[in-house]
Amino acid sequence: MPTHRKFSPEFKAKLVLEVISGTKTAADVCREHNLKQDLLSKWKATFLANAATVFQSADAVDPAQARIAELERLAGRLSLELEVAKKASQFLSAPPSRNTR
Repeated sequence: MPTHRKFSPEFKAKLVLEVISGTKTAADVCREHNLKQDLLSKWKATFLANAATVFQSADAVDPAQARIAELERLAGRLSLELEVAKKASQFLSAPPSRNTR
């Protein structure tokens, strides 16, 4: 039973760019990497459909992702403050050391 191969996004982009730039024909790429023509065509269509998103500004970030990032920063800061408070509490509640001579 054949297993499905998994291809990285970088690999897919490299092959599609080879075809789009004219460096290689689609048939050459498919033959070289043992791919079906319709698979490469799907990758190319997906690539071209999402090409405009490459030039979106950082302000166009998904609001949910921005909120998650902010909450992660807040959790990190609070965790650090808690650690500092624990250490300060241990330091202040420790019995004073006696310096004897």
